Amino acid sequence: MEQSRKSMVTFGLNGKAALVTGAASGIGFASAKMLLESGAKVALNFLPDDPRGPKAVAELQTIGKAIAAPGDVADPVSAERMISNAVSEFGGLDLLVNNAGAPGVKEPIPATRLDLVTEELWDTLLQVNLVSVFRCSRAAASALKASKGAIVNVASTAAIDARGSTIPYAAAKAGVVTLTRNFARALSPEVRVNAVAPGFIDSTWINWPEETRRDATEKALLKRAIQPAEIAEVIVYLGFGASMITGTTVLVDGGLLA
Repeated sequence: MEQSRKSMVTFGLNGKAALVTGAASGIGFASAKMLLESGAKVALNFLPDDPRGPKAVAELQTIGKAIAAPGDVADPVSAERMISNAVSEFGGLDLLVNNAGAPGVKEPIPATRLDLVTEELWDTLLQVNLVSVFRCSRAAASALKASKGAIVNVASTAAIDARGSTIPYAAAKAGVVTLTRNFARALSPEVRVNAVAPGFIDSTWINWPEETRRDATEKALLKRAIQPAEIAEVIVYLGFGASMITGTTVLVDGGLLA
């Protein structure tokens, strides 16, 4: 189980219900943990065959009401069923965190290596990182309107500076930023929709070269990698605070792009 550092803040969320996609590790796990520590009940989504999922649920059940919400967000039927089941279990929904994503590669592909960017890679990354955000948000829209809830999407600094693990990944995350603004328009005034754009996170997400890791840390104004819990606190704030913020993508990069 990938561990995030102890949550830095908590919110008063008793009676609130949240669904976090891609919650078996990293930002998703840290977000679910912070929500539970704040009193919310949380549905943890993960791929049905991911052994980390049940372990994450079992660990977080020691904190509060955590339930499993297995499903593949890249599959329309699976994703919609997963959302419907979670809403039924909780009797409503106050927050959807669209965090599930995939790099599609084990190591970054330089922009110059167009020969390595396949049609299959494009299809996978667009479905997992972009289209899934649309389908999950659409499926949860009526429940969120009823509760006057919120959606928080996880984008990336790659959406802003166009440098990511691959060209398709950066393009998909740029799409998340645009989709965030459009869903904010589509679901207003009942539902607020925002996104976070994390910078370099201390995780095993992808095998970045050591030189790249060191360079990202040194260039960041705060001179260190980001911990998943530091993204989670912004997600929870956008979900249950920030009452006049919608259609916005918040950069959480330690000053890397500055």
